[in-house]
Amino acid sequence: MKNKRIIDEADDIRRAVEMVQLGARMQMLEVETRLSREKLLKIYKEVRGVSPPKGMLPFSTDWFMTWQPNVHSSLFMGFHRFFESKAGVSGLDAILKSYHLYLDQIEAERMEPVLSLTRAWTLVRFFDADLLHMTSCTCCGGHYVTHAYDPTSAYVCGLCNMPSRAGKTKRAAVRKTKVRDAVTV
Repeated sequence: MKNKRIIDEADDIRRAVEMVQLGARMQMLEVETRLSREKLLKIYKEVRGVSPPKGMLPFSTDWFMTWQPNVHSSLFMGFHRFFESKAGVSGLDAILKSYHLYLDQIEAERMEPVLSLTRAWTLVRFFDADLLHMTSCTCCGGHYVTHAYDPTSAYVCGLCNMPSRAGKTKRAAVRKTKVRDAVTV
């Protein structure tokens, strides 16, 4: 890189540190910064204390269609759309701000985040590639992530038409048992 400025490199380092703190994978860091792989590895190890995980990034739009990931993805995309259309923030900055807001909302509701930063970044890339769209629910009027070319004239979201097994995870059963035990003491 010819006219490499120290300020630009410092900004890339700051962004890389923030992304690693939020759980970004190496592939995301490589695409979103101009830092060498070696520098990114050093940053990752310094921030996390371990080497980055290996493996492929999520590559299927189907993950975003199951009911719980769909609700979380739709919440994130609502924030992302706001930042891009109303606040004039775009690119990585919009993704990071949206993800921080998503985490704040999830934490306020005392829930576990379902959407990782890397999945959120991938989600935005799927929207940019016109593989996914937002569709309005005919029941509640909320906007949800759907496949771009699926028929959506009678779309009903996963909250209005919740699957019968929704919320019946092992973790929910353990929480329910702890609450019941606490009440009987």
